[in-house]
Amino acid sequence: MHKDSNKATFLFSSGMVVVIAIMLSVTAITLAPYQAKNIRIEKMRNILTSVSIDAKFKDAEKLFEKYIIKQVVLNNKGEEVSGSTKAFDIDLKKEMDKAKTRNQDKQLFPLFVCSKEGKSLFIIPVRGKGLWGPIWGYIALEGDMNTVYGVSFGHKSETPGLGAEIETEKFQNEFTGKKIFDESGKFVSVKVIKGGTDPSNPYGVDAVSGATVTSDGVTEMLERTLGNYIPYFKKAKQ
Repeated sequence: MHKDSNKATFLFSSGMVVVIAIMLSVTAITLAPYQAKNIRIEKMRNILTSVSIDAKFKDAEKLFEKYIIKQVVLNNKGEEVSGSTKAFDIDLKKEMDKAKTRNQDKQLFPLFVCSKEGKSLFIIPVRGKGLWGPIWGYIALEGDMNTVYGVSFGHKSETPGLGAEIETEKFQNEFTGKKIFDESGKFVSVKVIKGGTDPSNPYGVDAVSGATVTSDGVTEMLERTLGNYIPYFKKAKQ
């Protein structure tokens, strides 16, 4: 076959496509375990950040095992569920999406119990929607299951300097000491208030300037996600 013929060119191109596809597949399969481990460790770091534990990548697993003394799986009635499913492995997005298909009775919610400096802290994952994509994080409550100990938020594609500010310590520190129940015991969550709020307001924090949609997304995220844990909190307090 003449090397300059159309047939030779086609066969060569096809061969290269096959070879490259095989190489990419092998690379993806080889790297998959490492990618899964990185995702797992990053999740541990985010959980620990909500209780003000700065875990480096190499220390995250050790610190997670040290401070997270219990992982709880709850159903939508606030009851602890036993089984093979671990709290850490639950995909909160999938569980919350079950409500859209009227499968609330099959929902599972993860809860992490942390022991730090003699305190029991309850860490809850949260997930919602910002301006350009999903936002997520963890909120840690003190032993009264009402006072916020700390939070950790992340995002996929919020605007730097605007919505992306939810990931900064300055914004997250505002949540410390806030309450999710009012004095009568009614669940009110914590609201991100446009235009700012009085620092003494136990249920509100200042919104991110110029990021109304993302700020509202944080409010909705906290209220909707924490609402799933209210039955558990009430049972535990009793």
